[in-house]
Amino acid sequence: MINSGPVQGPVRDAAACMPADSDAPLLRLEDFLPHRLNVLSSLVSQALTRVYGQRYGIGIPEWRVLVTLGQYSFMTGKAIGAHTHMHKTKVSRAVAQLEERKFVTRRANRADLREAFLSLTPTGRAIYEEAAPIALDFTKRLSEVVAPADRAAFDRAVRQLTERSAKLVVEIEGKT
Repeated sequence: MINSGPVQGPVRDAAACMPADSDAPLLRLEDFLPHRLNVLSSLVSQALTRVYGQRYGIGIPEWRVLVTLGQYSFMTGKAIGAHTHMHKTKVSRAVAQLEERKFVTRRANRADLREAFLSLTPTGRAIYEEAAPIALDFTKRLSEVVAPADRAAFDRAVRQLTERSAKLVVEIEGKT
């Protein structure tokens, strides 16, 4: 039965999206790999946010900046954005919040005064050193569902999907 009335909001009659000669939908969202990866990412982020959000009062963007600076000691905001795949606005806001809390400091780049080098303060470094083992334990608990014999294949598949996604971004951007 096809609804001939006006469509209310983004919901449409499912029958209108089905092929005429089949009862099967063309695409099932719950089977669509990009959606499945997004759901996984969202759930992992929600769980991990509860760990560092409750303990340190920071969100996902702040966490990514803090960990990146903990790993590399100092970077520009632009480099952090490239490394974390975060938009420059999100990086800028995260850095501002971390600066306000005295977790991050900035030092002018004498070679390019439009940017600054960011680094962790002693307080930020202490949080990183305390949080890193907690994050590693979370990763261990999360990955326990993958059998030890399958972990190398899983890591390889994630790496290959990441590399392929990056290539698709460039390919699609080249067509626009």
